[in-house]
Amino acid sequence: MPTRPLGEITRGTTNPNRLRRVDKWIAVTQRDRLRDTADPLVVDLGYGATPVTAVELRARLAAAVRPDVRVVGMEIDPERVAAAAPAADPPGLTFARGGFELAGLRPTVVRVCNVLRQYDESAVLDAWHTMVAALAPDGVLVEGTCDELGRLASWVLLDASGPRSLTLAAKLSTLDTPATIAERLPKALIHRNVPGQRVHALVGALDEGWRDAAPYATFGPRQRWLRAVAAVRGAGWPVLDGPARWRLGELTIAWSAVQPSYLHWP
Repeated sequence: MPTRPLGEITRGTTNPNRLRRVDKWIAVTQRDRLRDTADPLVVDLGYGATPVTAVELRARLAAAVRPDVRVVGMEIDPERVAAAAPAADPPGLTFARGGFELAGLRPTVVRVCNVLRQYDESAVLDAWHTMVAALAPDGVLVEGTCDELGRLASWVLLDASGPRSLTLAAKLSTLDTPATIAERLPKALIHRNVPGQRVHALVGALDEGWRDAAPYATFGPRQRWLRAVAAVRGAGWPVLDGPARWRLGELTIAWSAVQPSYLHWP
């Protein structure tokens, strides 16, 4: 085990409800995984200057998945861990010092948001490998980025075989155009949103679908988004979710459709 946590101290900015979109997605898409495991351990890695995201994650999973879920808020900064200690009141919520190696824990789910965006692109693959190697058997990693209020977000789902999917999510009532979501792509993709790259083509297809669905704006942004995502699927993109998730302002697509050429697994 490393003598010190792997990683760097990040800015640590956060807000209440900032990660609600990814939390709710985890609660639905990873429900069976967490219910079937003997030890429903979840790590909120890099929760930041305040422990609010770990507190919220524990509450959401306990309510929607199983009440005995255990959440460990993990930070590389020992001062942040010490400051978070008073928040460890609900059963099943604790805080620990650790980095990408996950402090020797073997969680079923790891959620890490707005951490790797502060690293160089070249650091992403090693960080992914380190975290995935520390997962419990059949565990998953959810790594992504969101804006300060949680209105725009994206995340990658990974397991032992590598990246599996990319999810784009937005608060539809405030969305001007899907192209805005590109500002919050995960670190592995954000610098690849340029012509000739797959993720750029995806964002362009979604934006085109949104423009073509403008007449549906009369019925609200949800109906417009539904038509835009359906157009993306109709154009041949490997969309993995369906209307129930689209209605929430989400689109999940197979990672193979957007994988940049520089990033290979293993």
